[in-house]
Amino acid sequence: MMNKDSKIYVAGHRGLVGSAIWRNLEQKGYSRLVGRTHAELDLMDGSAVRQFFDDEQPEYVVLAAAHVGGIMANLKYRADFIYQNLQIQQNVIGESWRHGVKKLLFLGSTCIYPREAPQPIPETALLTSPLEYTNEPYAIAKIAGLKMCESFNLQYGTNYIAVMPTNLYGPRDNFNLETSHVMPAMIRKMHLAKMLNEGNWEGLRADLDGRPVEGVDGKASNPQIIDMLAKYGIHSDHLLLWGTGKPIREFLWSEDMADASVYCLEHIDFDDVKGDNPDVRNCHINIGSGVEITIRQLAELVQRTVAYNGRVDWDATKPDGTLRKLTDVSRLHSLGWRHRMEIEDGVPALYHWYLNSLQP
Repeated sequence: MMNKDSKIYVAGHRGLVGSAIWRNLEQKGYSRLVGRTHAELDLMDGSAVRQFFDDEQPEYVVLAAAHVGGIMANLKYRADFIYQNLQIQQNVIGESWRHGVKKLLFLGSTCIYPREAPQPIPETALLTSPLEYTNEPYAIAKIAGLKMCESFNLQYGTNYIAVMPTNLYGPRDNFNLETSHVMPAMIRKMHLAKMLNEGNWEGLRADLDGRPVEGVDGKASNPQIIDMLAKYGIHSDHLLLWGTGKPIREFLWSEDMADASVYCLEHIDFDDVKGDNPDVRNCHINIGSGVEITIRQLAELVQRTVAYNGRVDWDATKPDGTLRKLTDVSRLHSLGWRHRMEIEDGVPALYHWYLNSLQP
């Protein structure tokens, strides 16, 4: 049973999910939270991780740290996605076991499921057919992580819970156009396209000063900025987005994900999800909204939110990724948790956060 003075280590506490989990724990009165930035602790360094656990002796661990990115990054940095995530998981889960951590929460992703999985995707679809090639290295790393949790539970009687969130978005999201996921990338592209379309160079330069793209910041010349934006489909009269817009996705507000994560820490044990399953497989938990939207509909929602008046086109020569990915959240619902933020409210909330982040 977690106490308000239990020492809880949140790995990745500065990221999208980790920071939301940290805030949720604080709001619920947990007073002994431990976090380290990447500069303070490299989770790929096994000896450093062991020393950290020796020094801090956390009772609970949330493994929200990961090397993540969108479809472009997954295609370009395939080795990084599998190598770095395997290293992080190996070190944190291994030291949690060596140091007798009472409970660990491992955060994966619904990209662990096969490309042609049944819809909505139940936990039992894991490892039933081939993965989506574009994010296969990341998916394999996350499958290894959830299987580590399952295997430690079975062999050593640990209480490690693996949760698989759907596509997340929210405060502190990654808006780097080179590595971001679809929603923050779309919001920023639409915002930059609006600035360019309106001839708002002050707004463009403020954005690029805060988040340079490929080394181009607000101090660059107009032609340099225009050339860089064009590489990402951003033009003065139209915005060109990747793919056809036909894929269907499910999105979950990061603070809802944080609430679900803390709920699992507080209320759900391995025995609750293992049940009477004779094979003791697929004990992970899908976390999502159970609500889906096409990428084209998302673009229309973002366009209305940003108030972009230019044209939106689609580049069908670029990959769409998995065509449909909706999670079956019946297990989560049966365990007592449901989402609160709907996407029609979440997209404006994220854009508002993004605009505030540009303020000096």
